[in-house]
Amino acid sequence: MSFWQRLMRAVEKPFRTKQSMPIAESSKYADWSKEQLVERLLQLENEITYQPGKLKPSLASSETKASKNRKPSREFDFSKYSRRFIALKFAYLGWNYNGLAVQKEPTPLPTVEGVIIEALNKCKLVPSLDPHDFRFSRCGRTDKGVSAMSQVISLFVRSNLSEEEQSDPKNDSKEIQYVNILNQLLPEDIRVSAVSLRPPKGFDARFSCQYRHYRYLFHKDGLDVGRMDQAAALFKGEHDFRNFCKLDGSKQITNYARNIISAKIIPLSGDFYCFDLIGSAFLWHQVRCMMANLFLVGQGLENVSLISDMLDVDKTPRKPIYDMASDIPLILYDCKFPDIEWVETNVDDYKAIKYGKAVSALTLSYHLKATVAQIFKEVLPSTATELSGKTRINLGDGKGKVVTSYEKMLKRNVMETAEVVNEKFRHRKRTKFEAQN
Repeated sequence: MSFWQRLMRAVEKPFRTKQSMPIAESSKYADWSKEQLVERLLQLENEITYQPGKLKPSLASSETKASKNRKPSREFDFSKYSRRFIALKFAYLGWNYNGLAVQKEPTPLPTVEGVIIEALNKCKLVPSLDPHDFRFSRCGRTDKGVSAMSQVISLFVRSNLSEEEQSDPKNDSKEIQYVNILNQLLPEDIRVSAVSLRPPKGFDARFSCQYRHYRYLFHKDGLDVGRMDQAAALFKGEHDFRNFCKLDGSKQITNYARNIISAKIIPLSGDFYCFDLIGSAFLWHQVRCMMANLFLVGQGLENVSLISDMLDVDKTPRKPIYDMASDIPLILYDCKFPDIEWVETNVDDYKAIKYGKAVSALTLSYHLKATVAQIFKEVLPSTATELSGKTRINLGDGKGKVVTSYEKMLKRNVMETAEVVNEKFRHRKRTKFEAQN
């Protein structure tokens, strides 16, 4: 019986006599017009439909039917597959992300690793969203806004091949196409470029890296590039970089010595240059702090010798207070590993062409926006490049920081020593532990 038939029966029932007299003879509805009857039916339908805890009959029947036809969902059984240890090389544009690494607390923007791990989990290459479940390791941690052209991670993933088959390169064509699958799920500003199916024994993306190569891009306007190159050369070698990093007690770092293999200023194109920097390892915010000091030298606000003075912790035992350079121009350009074989996607493959076109479209979009912005600048009235009686400190973002009078670096207020920062953190941690227990 249909819903409307049941509804009509419900309407008639209260007005039938014991002898089941016809509705027309005993009901108050006998003289109602068709429109009035329809309106009353709709009113009754609404009353029946929205009784607490009950669905509309039509919805209830359709949902029951759908539930009968729906196949029960099954958990993906990872035990039926082998695992294999791989390394992935990828690139990303950092300004849409809250840095590379997954954070314990929610962040305003997604992290690059968070997006990648979600993609890995969605296509069932890893069993969960917890990096510890598949021995996840990253090469170099980048901050919010910082991009990378050759970042590397290592991890265990699901495989189509047995452990014995994995060791033979002849079986590689039968393996899961990790690069293509991930690029289908990742946004256009994160691209996997290569996979290593057989990393060297004991490989770890973090600890196996021989060196990390950074580049910081800048426009030469108002800068003496020659002086900056002289100052950059002073970074080369092993030095204590405590005055060129963010001091963080939670990390409990006691050794601030880092080895810089190469440091120089090189031209890119037109009026753009970059600080080209290669080192075995870096401290938190180290490159941006180094660049902030190079800008001061390039502007003529500080002598080239500032770099040597800041590296001499006997002369400068506590870090002077200064602003870091902007994050957007910084790129993790490359990471060097020994004896690792990378397999790149076939550039003639349809899928590679498809995702390559997506990157080309993204690049064109940024070029068009830059061109429009340039026209926007040109049509507006020109303004003075310098502020009368004030100094604009170059921070690499085009805006900088305006100060009434510039104070020399070595005459500024200083931060607490690294030892004091560490001890304060330990004290807070002890106090919190005692309060909880």
